[in-house]
Amino acid sequence: MLASAKIFKEEFKLKRLTDVNIKTTAEVEGLLSEGNLRERMLALGFTQGALIDVLRKGPKNHLTVYKVRGSKIALRKEESNLILVK
Repeated sequence: MLASAKIFKEEFKLKRLTDVNIKTTAEVEGLLSEGNLRERMLALGFTQGALIDVLRKGPKNHLTVYKVRGSKIALRKEESNLILVK
């Protein structure tokens, strides 16, 4: 994890999207991704302040379905681990 992201996470008591339970809503506070992946996440609606509903998790929690801005989106654990929420 980047040093600035670690400070950001500790200062605001944020958690990662992978840590949010099913049937819970979280608010996006930031992205730890870079480059094309960051652009893709922003295009999908994972912008600061966006509300995300955790709908269901797949086997072994490797794939999770989220509702973002009215659309259902499935992300791998590696991808949702890069989204900071409160």
